[in-house]
Formats: sequence, C-alpha cells, structure tokens
Amino acid sequence: MAGVKWRLTVLDWVRIGVLAAGLLCVATGLLPGAEAAANIRRIGPLLLFLAAVIVLAELTKEANVFDVLAGRLAIIGRGNYAALFVLCTAFASFVTIFLNLDTTAVLLTPVMLALAPRARITPLPLAMTTIWLANTASLLLPVSNLTNLLAMGRVGLSTRDFAGRMWAPQAAAIAVTMLLLWIFFWRRGERGEDRYTPPPPAPAGDPVLFGVASAACVLFIAAILAGVQIGVAAAVAAVVVIAAFAWRDRAKLTWSLFPWQLLVFVSGLFLVVPTLSRYGLNDLMRALIGSTGDALGDYRAAAAGAALSNVVNNLPAYAAGEAVIPATGHDQLLSLLIGTNVGPVITPWASLATLLWFEWCRRRGVKVPMVKFVLTGLTLAVTGLAATIAALLLTA
Repeated sequence: MAGVKWRLTVLDWVRIGVLAAGLLCVATGLLPGAEAAANIRRIGPLLLFLAAVIVLAELTKEANVFDVLAGRLAIIGRGNYAALFVLCTAFASFVTIFLNLDTTAVLLTPVMLALAPRARITPLPLAMTTIWLANTASLLLPVSNLTNLLAMGRVGLSTRDFAGRMWAPQAAAIAVTMLLLWIFFWRRGERGEDRYTPPPPAPAGDPVLFGVASAACVLFIAAILAGVQIGVAAAVAAVVVIAAFAWRDRAKLTWSLFPWQLLVFVSGLFLVVPTLSRYGLNDLMRALIGSTGDALGDYRAAAAGAALSNVVNNLPAYAAGEAVIPATGHDQLLSLLIGTNVGPVITPWASLATLLWFEWCRRRGVKVPMVKFVLTGLTLAVTGLAATIAALLLTA
C-alpha cells in the first residue's frame, strides 16, 4: 500500500485523546491492569471485524458496486417518488443490516447524495434516509452494530438465534422510521417535485473488480448467516477483494483504507468507560435502569440507553448499562441494546455513524437544519423505542 497521509482532523485528535485518556487511567491505577487487559481481549474480535469490514466496503465502493446499485434504484423507480422512497429505504436497511451502520454512514451517504440530482430531489431527504436507517436498521444481526456483538456474547445467542429474537423489533423500527421519513422529509412539500426523469445506467467500471467485490459481499453475508465467526468472515472477504485490486488496480490500495481512527476510538472507549463505571457511572445507570425485570424495567433500560447515547455516545452508553444489568436479565439487556441502537438519532455525536454522516454532509455542502434534525430525531427516538420494545415483549 502507498499514499500515507498524516493530516489529522479535529475528530481524529478527539479519538486519539480518548485513547490517551484510557491509557492514563490504566497508568495511574484508576483502572486495574487486569481489568483493562480483559476489556481489550473482549473487543479483539470486534476490532478485527471493524477493520476488515470497512476495508471491504471501501474497496466495494471503489469497484462502483454501490454507485451501480443506487443508479439502478433510480431507474427501477421509474420517476415515481413513492417507489424510489421504498427502494432507498430498503437499500439503506440492507446495507446497515449486513455490512453495519458505519458502512452505511461512510459509503452509502455519498451514493445517496449523488442520487439526488439524478432524481431531481433535494439532498436532505436522501441524507436523512441514510442516517436514520443506519441507526434504526441495526438491530437484526450481530454484524449490524458493534453493540450487537457485545450483547450477543452476553446473552449467549448464535447469529441465527439473535436474528430470531430481534426480527420483530427490527421490523417495527424500520416501519416507524419509514413513516416519519415520509412525513418529515419525503412528502411533496418537502422534496420539491412530483416526478423525476430516470437517469441512464451508471457504468460498472472494471468488470473483474465489480464482479469480485460483489461476490465477496455476497459470500460475506452468506458466511455470517451460516455461523462463521464474523471477524474471520469479514477478513477473508476483505483479503479476496484486496487481492483483486492488487492485480487490477493497485493504486487504490492506500493506507487510508485502514480505519485506524475507529480502532483507536473504540479501544479508548473500552478503557475510559470501565474507569467511569468504577467511580459513579454504575450508580447512575443503576438508578436510571432500576432492578425490576418486568416490562417497565425493559422500557426504563431502553430509555436510559437512548438518553445516555445522546449525551455521550451509544458505545459507552451500552457498556455502562450492561455493567449494571443482571446476567439473567436478557430481555432488559436487549431493551438496553434497542435504546442504544434506535435512540441515538437526536444529537450529532450520539453514534459514530452520525458523526461520520455529518462530516460527509459538510464535505458535500448539504445543509442540515439543526433544530429540525433534533426535533424530528426526538420524535423518532420516542415513537421508535415504544414500538420496538413492544415488539420485543410481544415476541418474548
């Protein structure tokens, strides 16, 4: 690989600062070394998965797979915005479920924004479709969200069992999201046009790279559904695509593909949050979540997870909530998970995916009305959590 770039953004420095703070906690004894080592061992498979799936998704984008799919969506819509809406929400949900929410935020956002002029629609409806579904469509599979990977290990479910437990909450979350997307962003008064002219098909580029990248994504999805360890499945798929690019377009293999920023940030969080838990955060979360294992306790866990996610971030919010929920409280833990997946849609920093999405919107000159973002996100969080927890309880 070549093309190393050392320019650090403000967000990069924040991530480095989080890791530095975590290392300082260990060095000063605020977090015992044995506990720190156990936390890092726990997230080791997550870090492998995160690194591999981002590389896979980045190279899949370079192979024009996402661009071709987005162009096809506009063509299949045949100028009908209702049809395009269903197709875009299905596409965003699919990418989130099978390739994780950060992939949706990083790679699908520019594709959706590029689709806006082709469909003669303002960029905001497409952008909001991406980020809302990046969060709310991340419940079904362990790979959909890093928090899911943590929860799956805690409740002892296989990939298939996890999906069997979460399919109803996932369906409810997507249904509520689609309803509110249409009301707030896609209806006639918001999008600005009645119909659009379908664009010509987007070029596939190198047919070998396009075919290999497409096949690698399909194999990755099939592997995780078959029960293959997700880090291994992602790593194998990424290696296949890297080999294809090494053969056909080596210039695309740069060090910038490696998501060191995310790895640094996640590692730092899992040192800082356990430290905070030892010095008061556990007491706060215990008071918010409560100790009852009934339906009220499940709703409280979801609300606490959503609230803390929007104050800090959903990863530390989940870790803090998990620490105070009994090992046998599986429904309460899954409710917390729902809160930290569906709830982080109110503030720009509530999830890493939202932070990445805002950066893409800034680069593309898309103005996001902050008041509308917060108020509509609050509406989605409240109604989405009510519907998803109800679905979880009804299918228990």
